[in-house]
Amino acid sequence: MILVVSTLFAALAGIVIFGGVIAPFYKKYPAGATYGPPNIDFRRVDFYQLRGWQQDDPQPAFVAFLRSCQSILARDPAEPANAEEHLGDQFENTSLSGTVADWRRPCEEASQIDIRTYSDPAVERGAFRVFFENNFQPIQILQHRTPLPETPAQHKKVKIDTTGLFTGYFEPVYNAARTPGGIFTVPAYQRPDDLIEINLGAFRDDLSGRLAGKLVGNQLIPYADRKEINLGALNGGGAPIAWLAANDLFFLQIQGSGRLRFKDGSEQRIGYDGQNGHAYTSIGRVMVEREIMPLEDVSMASIRTWLDGAGADDARALREENASYVFFRELGPPEHNLGPPGAQGVALTPHRSLAVDRRYHVLGAPVWIDIEPVEGVGPEPIRRLMVAQDTGGAIRGPVRGDVFWGTGKGAGAIAGAMRARGEMYVLVPRSVAERLPSRSER
Repeated sequence: MILVVSTLFAALAGIVIFGGVIAPFYKKYPAGATYGPPNIDFRRVDFYQLRGWQQDDPQPAFVAFLRSCQSILARDPAEPANAEEHLGDQFENTSLSGTVADWRRPCEEASQIDIRTYSDPAVERGAFRVFFENNFQPIQILQHRTPLPETPAQHKKVKIDTTGLFTGYFEPVYNAARTPGGIFTVPAYQRPDDLIEINLGAFRDDLSGRLAGKLVGNQLIPYADRKEINLGALNGGGAPIAWLAANDLFFLQIQGSGRLRFKDGSEQRIGYDGQNGHAYTSIGRVMVEREIMPLEDVSMASIRTWLDGAGADDARALREENASYVFFRELGPPEHNLGPPGAQGVALTPHRSLAVDRRYHVLGAPVWIDIEPVEGVGPEPIRRLMVAQDTGGAIRGPVRGDVFWGTGKGAGAIAGAMRARGEMYVLVPRSVAERLPSRSER
């Protein structure tokens, strides 16, 4: 492995890391872009400034936080709470995540609260609200973008955004077979034995993101992309868990986990177990660029409708525009009313678990969201406490979230239509907040 890492860093000469994907320093921005990618900024706020804080029932988020604490308390207190945190050069000595020790006190206090002692729902809500208020400091997450040179915005000021994009995801249920045949033509693969994943931040402080590849001799080379895997590049290196329809597998890989339903009525839950290291490409964006579909019509449902109606070759070619490929593992039987394990390894809570960008946010953190109304949920803004318990290949940016809505078609309908703007407030332990610089110091 020493030889591999040495070779890797030799190969990194003259290149930089963008969002966990290695790219040349001359990386081009999207056509028509006038501002660079979002960078993080933040400010302290008080709980009374969180619109809807007094009206939300924090009990589901408290229970979800307790599950996260099981993972946190099992770790070494001296470790960074988020080894992948990378806030950028402007916050070189700043952490919004702190160490595991910073999270132990709120976790230990939470574990001492017995929710069964509260018979009055109003008293119960108040007790949980006080717990969060006593142990955490709300931090509003902001993002700023710098004008790009030689664009119409080059002489403008830095753009500060208080809102970002929130989408939704769910646990799908797909028909599957244990052997290929009929519509079941593609396998959901287990993680291949030769897949190696590297957290770059573990080797150098000025690097972030992850790489995946395989060893050939003493060289780490890129792993096969989606098209190559479809053509047989695994060569028996990944064992099929089950066989699915091609479009079903594609969307299962986007969601990262799901339930497979077999002809005999049995079900098997499978979950994310690695990725081939290639950057995620939104085929919705590809469809817009090729004028297949206007941007305002792009959704999970509309993309699925197009793929199902296209010829097999055209659908496959479009799917292969996304080189990213996800591998799975078999999971235990579903827990009552809970989703599959997220990236933190704990079961997701419908409506209360949030996928975030690990460069900015620690898994297990309570997060207050304030977003515009979502179709299928109701006419009111969604203002509730959630817990960061998952990540996703398309979840990139400081103010970016993906809400887990649950299992099945109803949850899928909400998730597929969700594309909302909103604000994000991370609750950090007060010991972490005390070490944060004031705005005047930044």
